[in-house]
Amino acid sequence: MTPTVDPERAAQRIAVARAYVDALVSHDPSDVALHPDCTRTELGVKTGRNGAHLERSLSRGPQYRLIHRISDFTAEVDGHTVVTRYWVHVRPRSIGLAAQVHESFVVDEENRIRKIVAKFGVPRRRR
Repeated sequence: MTPTVDPERAAQRIAVARAYVDALVSHDPSDVALHPDCTRTELGVKTGRNGAHLERSLSRGPQYRLIHRISDFTAEVDGHTVVTRYWVHVRPRSIGLAAQVHESFVVDEENRIRKIVAKFGVPRRRR
């Protein structure tokens, strides 16, 4: 955490990012604070064009339906950016596949996500 962000504000920004990550599993974006103009880029490809599109994807997107668990979540705050790292575990559970995700969230002064940039590794067996 950088000294320019007070601990309370940093905790709020981490909570905003964590709500998004939790919605990947629950498929319920109701607690996710997305700015209407929020975009998401995954491995250099735009996968979310605005807040409403991202909400629909979290709710019904088949790409997220494979996710059944998140583990080893960590987050650091640098100004308005929250950098997270975690493992995403996918179905079928019996094969135990997971991929490490590095996701950055730009959070505005109203604690809404403005931008998401995701990178992830190759899935591998991990229980």
